[in-house]
Amino acid sequence: MQQLLLALTFSAASAFVAPTTPAVGLVLDGSAVDETAIGVQAPAGFWDPLGLSTNQPEGFERRRAVERKHGRIAMVAMVGCIAHNANVEFPGYLSLSQQLKFSDIPNGGQGIFKVPAAGIAQILLFTGLVEMAWWPASKYDGDYNVGFFGAKYGPEKKTQKLNAEMANGRLAMLGIIGNMFAEGQTGQTLGEQIGSGNMIPF
Repeated sequence: MQQLLLALTFSAASAFVAPTTPAVGLVLDGSAVDETAIGVQAPAGFWDPLGLSTNQPEGFERRRAVERKHGRIAMVAMVGCIAHNANVEFPGYLSLSQQLKFSDIPNGGQGIFKVPAAGIAQILLFTGLVEMAWWPASKYDGDYNVGFFGAKYGPEKKTQKLNAEMANGRLAMLGIIGNMFAEGQTGQTLGEQIGSGNMIPF
């Protein structure tokens, strides 16, 4: 275990000395964009401290797809977190049989435990439908041909938009995990922390 930690430490340190570059560019099927150029930002450049893009190039495509998907999910999660903590909620009932309104669901991570089992099942079924049929997870390039509110872009503009999406997704992943840790540490939701002035200093 100590050897693994040392290896990770030294490989991470070496990444800041001389950022690695991918052996070859990767253009996914149906895309005119080099995936190894997406998300390459200063100061780290192409940050691959373990050399996975050269040691396991066949896995890069999947890892990039997973990063993109997690970023998209995290962006939606952050929007939901902010909206729910601002008490922006659906009107009406979540469950008529239990007389449970959307407004009865508490803010924060504990709210999921108040959703009835049938509601959780609906969420899982819908997510499964999206993953398997509508926007299949096997489509690694993440381009489902819907455009941005119908707008389609050429390769240069598309690369710019994909870079922005990757950067925003990475920030959203940090934001939502930070929010979860803060809520777990303080026992207060984001809205409660802001309202009470008890934000965790960084």
